[in-house]
Amino acid sequence: MRAVRRLGLLLAMSLLLAACASDGETPSDAPTTQPNAQLSAAMATSDLYVGAPQRVSAGLILPDNELVSFGSVDFTFSYVGTAQDPVDPQPGPSAVAVYVPTPGTPEGSGGAAATLPSEARGVYQAEDVTFDRAGFWQLDVTADVQGLGVRRARTTFPVLEDAAYPAPGEPALETENLTMDSADAPLGAVDSRAVSEGEVPDPELHEWTIARALEEGRPALVVFSTPVYCASQFCGPVTDVVQDLASRYSDRAVFIHVEIWRDFDGQVLNRAAADWLFRDDNLTEPWLYLIDGDGTIVDRWATLFREEEVVARLESLPRMKGNA
Repeated sequence: MRAVRRLGLLLAMSLLLAACASDGETPSDAPTTQPNAQLSAAMATSDLYVGAPQRVSAGLILPDNELVSFGSVDFTFSYVGTAQDPVDPQPGPSAVAVYVPTPGTPEGSGGAAATLPSEARGVYQAEDVTFDRAGFWQLDVTADVQGLGVRRARTTFPVLEDAAYPAPGEPALETENLTMDSADAPLGAVDSRAVSEGEVPDPELHEWTIARALEEGRPALVVFSTPVYCASQFCGPVTDVVQDLASRYSDRAVFIHVEIWRDFDGQVLNRAAADWLFRDDNLTEPWLYLIDGDGTIVDRWATLFREEEVVARLESLPRMKGNA
């Protein structure tokens, strides 16, 4: 049996939100499926925890396998207890969730609309959502879809007492990830695209280890992704964005890509990816981490992100002294 089980959040045949998912008890972290459902919601954010403002994202699927894209929708959260002690929904935070497209796909200029996966694909993201207790939470989505009217969806997800993965405010792990100088590793373990392309397409993202960046006191933007084997089809576009940022902001940080798989066919993870993201037979990707010059994680993004938000974070860093 594979060490990582893919839940396969199928968004309109494109595998838009497929991700490695937990084997633990979760009432519904897959798209909600109900008789005569007008809309289904698929959580795109994992590792939510108590007491800190976080981003929460979900993808929206219509019954005919079209997606809801563009504009914004309303998120309302309710606490529904634990597996041992379920309770009636207790009101929690609410937020406006804004559409975040997959890099390279249109952002749209109007309100929420029905689209084919070939036309647009992305998630809706709410900012600064804080959960006040651990257990299961319910997300209710209200979307006013052009030409269809108001559509609603509901799904349930776990919130932990503490973050399972490294989180903002914590020290970064001193990881010796693979680089172009790792003679004991096949190129495909450095970047999965080398399996088909015969070479690593972004060697500039494979020059530094996280451990070296921490030792030298350099900020680092680190993307954990597997461009070839990522079922969501997010990893390649996300990694390309980080490669572009590396060419524009090399004076602010070092840029690192950590490939997930050392041997996909044998289901062997790279040690660096496992150290950061493998917990209880569960791993999700892609993730993007920003580490400051003191070695502290200052931000992280799950699944998708707005490039301008990452740029603002990079531009807030002081320029590095010396050449990277």
